[in-house]
Amino acid sequence: MLGQCITKNESLIAWVKEMTNLCQPTNVHWCDGSDEEYQSFCDLMVKSGTFTKLNENKRPNSYLARSHPSDVARVEDRTFICSKTKEEAGPNNNWADPDKMKAEMLPLYKGCMRGRTLYVIPFCMGPLGSPIAKIGIEITDSLYVVANMRIMTRMGKSVIEALGEKGTFIQCLHSVGAPLEPGQQDVPWPCEPDPAKKYIVHFPDDPAVWSYGSGYGGNALLGKKCIALRIASNVARKEGWMAEHMLILALTNPAGKTYYITAAFPSACGKTNLAMMMPTLPGWKVRCLGDDIAWIRRGDDGRLYAMNPENGFFGVAPGTSMQSNPNAMHSMEKNTIFTNVVLTPDGDVWWEDMGVPAPEKGIDWHGNEWTPSSGTKGAHPNARFTAPASQCPVIDKDWENPAGVPISAILFGGRRPSTIPLVNQSFSWEHGVFMGSAAGSETTAAALGASGQLRRDPFAMLPFCGYNMGDYFGYWLTFAKENRNALPKIFFVNWFRKTADGRWLWPGYGENSRVLKWICERVEGTGKAQETPIGYLPTPDAIDLSDCKVSAEDMAELLKVDKEGWIKEIESIGQNYARYGAHLPAALTAQLDELKARLNK
Repeated sequence: MLGQCITKNESLIAWVKEMTNLCQPTNVHWCDGSDEEYQSFCDLMVKSGTFTKLNENKRPNSYLARSHPSDVARVEDRTFICSKTKEEAGPNNNWADPDKMKAEMLPLYKGCMRGRTLYVIPFCMGPLGSPIAKIGIEITDSLYVVANMRIMTRMGKSVIEALGEKGTFIQCLHSVGAPLEPGQQDVPWPCEPDPAKKYIVHFPDDPAVWSYGSGYGGNALLGKKCIALRIASNVARKEGWMAEHMLILALTNPAGKTYYITAAFPSACGKTNLAMMMPTLPGWKVRCLGDDIAWIRRGDDGRLYAMNPENGFFGVAPGTSMQSNPNAMHSMEKNTIFTNVVLTPDGDVWWEDMGVPAPEKGIDWHGNEWTPSSGTKGAHPNARFTAPASQCPVIDKDWENPAGVPISAILFGGRRPSTIPLVNQSFSWEHGVFMGSAAGSETTAAALGASGQLRRDPFAMLPFCGYNMGDYFGYWLTFAKENRNALPKIFFVNWFRKTADGRWLWPGYGENSRVLKWICERVEGTGKAQETPIGYLPTPDAIDLSDCKVSAEDMAELLKVDKEGWIKEIESIGQNYARYGAHLPAALTAQLDELKARLNK
């Protein structure tokens, strides 16, 4: 039973046949990616209760889904890298022996799709025809996954055509782990409710991804974090490119010159907001190429070129508003899937910090009646919207350029209330790699666990680097071995500084364009800067504060080198470095020692 097969690729046909025999679905459907197919799937999910269709006049062709309360975020403690050895996976990953893990999981998949349909999703990460685009095939029993993958990736017949009869693909096996017995009533969100029985497993040597038990986000949309970062980081190292947790934006100055900038921030630290920012500086324009992931290769000219492998936005809804990100709000006006937000009485959606009054009553993400006085949040803190990137009002004309765009600057950042200045520039590529390796942020709701604690998150890749992070640092350092002068400048930014009493020192959002302006000036060699122990900082008058309400005192605090804070920072960085043992490059230990010496002068 293969359904209506749409390929002549024998290895693909054989794999689907093997997985069909293992999972024992009632039906098999090969996804063609058409509008008609998508609509039919959405209609099926409305009928089953998985989707609620929103008011067509307010949100055309848009839907709301509510997940099971156990299935609301990435489950990092159930995410595994099954390389040949534990050392290859590194201390940054949960490792399991690949053969033992397959033996553990195969019984779970046996009959796991009984009573369900097995969907075959052909998808491509990156524009078809890109030199580093990768084709994957996801097998799933979740229509929610199919619908989201259709928005988030290039999906369907065009991918099958690009694969051809002999092409290779990355195997992605997913099941919600909820077989149906004859006559058993299904539920709107089937999944394995026990978090300890969920699995998100990567086999980098195959390469392949096996996911079981979760239907949510990066656990189930396997093109996203699983392929685009954990598997791709391994593939990229072998092939000589980079797979990074970075936004890509185009910043054009009043004279018409465009600078392409990538930025790595941990989840829920403002990547999407920055990628679609509306600058407050007159004459400056930002256009978006991607809000989450960048695949970066070296061009023939020695420069680094970035490409967004995704086709849509899977953004955090709470906190997104017309103030924080008007372009994201416009991106989700139609053809969007919302997950775990409030349903309003008029058939629209609402979430906390949306910038509009809460409805007098609504249905919360649990499916219960809710009012602003209920004492609980109406939307889950990690509630999401899935919207096509093409709908972004400021999508860049080159966002699907197969060659990518040349990078002028790389930014690292995080949510840090103290010590880390508003912006500083590295002395060199090696110092920039040190900055990225030392990055940390307060934890957020995008992953299960406590919020508000400092977590070292090097390069914002801690949950996503598919191999030993010490080796990952070393790989970044290799890019300076040739064409050093062609490499982008590296900066660290922190929009999240606070006073002792909790007041924000920097207004953020569109005002961040003032920092980006200085970064562009530094790229040109014209921006004013002072050399400090931690890097090049703007001089007091370097950042354009015209018509900006930041006081001179606050600006001085934002650009101050907090010596005591940095001494503590060095100790914390050193403790984190110790995790990587002999895999930590000596160049980074030297950078840490040099920073300490500069501070103690």
